[in-house]
Amino acid sequence: MRLHVGCAMWTLASWRGRLIPHPLPPGERLRAYASWCDAVEGNTTFYATPSVETVASWAEQTSPDFRFLPKLPKAVTHEHRLTGGDEEMRAFLAAMEPLGPRAHALWVQLPASFGPGDLGALAAFLRRLPRSHRPAVEVRHRAFFEDDRAGRMLERVLAAADAEWVPFDTVTMFVAPPTSDAERDAWLRKPRLPRRSRALTDRPIVRYLGRDDVDRTVEGWRHWVDVTAAWLREGRSPTVFVHTPDNADALTLARRFHDEVRAVVPEVEPLPEPVPAEPPTLF
Repeated sequence: MRLHVGCAMWTLASWRGRLIPHPLPPGERLRAYASWCDAVEGNTTFYATPSVETVASWAEQTSPDFRFLPKLPKAVTHEHRLTGGDEEMRAFLAAMEPLGPRAHALWVQLPASFGPGDLGALAAFLRRLPRSHRPAVEVRHRAFFEDDRAGRMLERVLAAADAEWVPFDTVTMFVAPPTSDAERDAWLRKPRLPRRSRALTDRPIVRYLGRDDVDRTVEGWRHWVDVTAAWLREGRSPTVFVHTPDNADALTLARRFHDEVRAVVPEVEPLPEPVPAEPPTLF
């Protein structure tokens, strides 16, 4: 029984020397991260498609059961709104090929303006995707969360493609006013949407945003501990990504989330032991 957890990135300045060994060459940073977590979001591919050689390095640094969630290029999802960008999509799929089974799902993050009237474009796009790739779709239009008919229509489109609906839970972020610069930035930029926790497939994916205060973050994820435990008991294989506005403690928080679920469902496999940030001393 496997629960995968991860963060929004695999390298962050505030982790270096404190959680992750430093200095490390670029070709070793993901390997160090993978000793902490067994999944990671692929946000950078939204802005630029990496070379095949770079992606091959990612694969070399991780085990076959590590999970990547590479995000489709901005040109495909936001500029062409799924009705063009074929060249960019072909280049993206070719670049991701070295990941093999590590490419857990292709992350189709859609703009907030992509609403129920655009579902035809989404359905056509999902039909064109190679069956070797499983899509995971994140929507941000409020109608999908507040209008039952719109939500059911989206679910039908996703079910036809065996695609998952990825919730981005920001409820904890907006419970109380921000108290740090990073929280103030998140307050302005992150979507304010109702929480959604219904899985459509056997591999649900959750993105959870807490606060820079650890206790608030942990309190806010209680719902997801219960939901994740229930999914595991149903035979599903979930992946949960833990964010905070500054992400300074995201690595330790992701492991803590895993520990809390494992306390409820002891059959869940443990995570690996992290690589020490500092070499052992003689005394």
